[in-house]
Amino acid sequence: DWSPRGELLVSGDSDGRLCWWDVQSGECLMQRQGHQGAIQSLRISPDGHRLASCGDDGTIQVWDLESGERLRRLRRDRPYERLNITGVKGLTQAEIASLRGLGAIEEETLPL
Repeated sequence: DWSPRGELLVSGDSDGRLCWWDVQSGECLMQRQGHQGAIQSLRISPDGHRLASCGDDGTIQVWDLESGERLRRLRRDRPYERLNITGVKGLTQAEIASLRGLGAIEEETLPL
């Protein structure tokens, strides 16, 4: 994502690393190991002070854009929250119960 003034670009790679780039020089100013697995999205806050990254590891991480310090790491307790398993074939009752415990839903349990 681009910083609000356009002088900085932050990228993420398939190994979970973030890189802060100086747009004019093309130099990577700093790298941070952010996630276990690929980084899927990045967003710099409108004020240019924070960066949020989201990865395959199921976390959202909040960074100080200037220092590169990780400020917060957010993780959902229920990784399958609202995953609709209606009509999925081959699941045992025990597997269905486990998936429900992790947040999965079946259509008949959807709120109206």
